[in-house]
Amino acid sequence: MYAHAVGIDMMVNVQKAVAMVFSPKRRAMVVAKEFPLFKVDDKCIQYVEQFKYLGHIITNTLTYDDDINREIKKMFVRTNMLIRKFHNCSTDVKMMLFKTFCICLYDVALWKTFKIGSRNKFRSCYNKCIKLFFSYKRCDSVTNMLLVLGLPSFDTLLHNCGLQLY
Repeated sequence: MYAHAVGIDMMVNVQKAVAMVFSPKRRAMVVAKEFPLFKVDDKCIQYVEQFKYLGHIITNTLTYDDDINREIKKMFVRTNMLIRKFHNCSTDVKMMLFKTFCICLYDVALWKTFKIGSRNKFRSCYNKCIKLFFSYKRCDSVTNMLLVLGLPSFDTLLHNCGLQLY
């Protein structure tokens, strides 16, 4: 492997490089439970079950539930930051801030396999963040709130981002 890398003038940072074995969907297709060490220049590369690449969590099961949970945490962090800094602003200013910082979901189109529960948790997060930021009560109607504010529903948002819902 190292000779091929040198041949094309490629350098590998062994401290940052990882290897991942993707599990087949059918258990009958599993070839081995353990694999030989992967070495570059006599240094072993670590096998991992998940890692973060360009901000996305990739797992060896090829499901995106961990990445959805990461996005949920990011939405709560952004919303709390907006509440802390801009709680006294007008609704129009809050609308612009929320659309700019919380509705930009660029990575959603990458999600192909995920549990319905993860999507529902994300929907709940979206609705809760809107209620918190715009000072709605917990018992207020989500539909009415979205109509008054002119914000898209969660399913509309995912559809517009290119995610196939069903």
